[in-house]
Amino acid sequence: MTALFALATSVLYGLADFGGGLLTRRIPALTVVVVSQLTSAVVLGLIVATTGAWSEAGPQLWFAVAAGLVGPVAMIAFYQALALGPMGVVSPLGTLGVAVPVGIGLALGERPGLVAVGGILIAVTGVVLAGGPQLKGAPVQRRAVMLALVAALGFGTVFALIAEASTTI
Repeated sequence: MTALFALATSVLYGLADFGGGLLTRRIPALTVVVVSQLTSAVVLGLIVATTGAWSEAGPQLWFAVAAGLVGPVAMIAFYQALALGPMGVVSPLGTLGVAVPVGIGLALGERPGLVAVGGILIAVTGVVLAGGPQLKGAPVQRRAVMLALVAALGFGTVFALIAEASTTI
C-alpha cells in the first residue's frame, strides 16, 4: 500500500508542477501559489478538523507550521523559474531538493546503506540526463537557474520539516 501511495503522490506532484508551470506563463506565479495553497489549506483543514488530528499534535506541530510557511516560498520560486526558463532545465534542478534531507541526515550522524547510496546516484544521474538535452538549446537565464535552486532548497527543507513533524503527529 505504501508503494501505491508513493506512486500516487509522485504522479500528483508531477501533474501539479506541470500545470503550475503552464499557468505561470499566463498568470503571475504569486497568484498561482496563493490559490493553490489556499485550496490545500481548506482541504487539509477539513481533514484535520474531521479526524481530530489537531488535538493530538505536540511540540512537533511547529515543524509542520514551518513547512507550511517555507513551502509556498519554494513554490513561488519554482513557478517563477518555470515562467523564465525551459521546463527541462528548471524541473530537474527543482528535484535537487532531495539532497537537503540527505545532508541533514548525514550531519546528524546517519549513514545510508548501499541501496540508499545507489538510489542517490541513480537520482543524480536522472537529473543530469533530464536536464542535459535542454542545456544544448537556447541559453538559460541565470535568474531561472537561481530561482530553481532556491526552490530546490525550499522543497528539501519542507521534506526535512515534514519528516520531523511526522515523528509525533
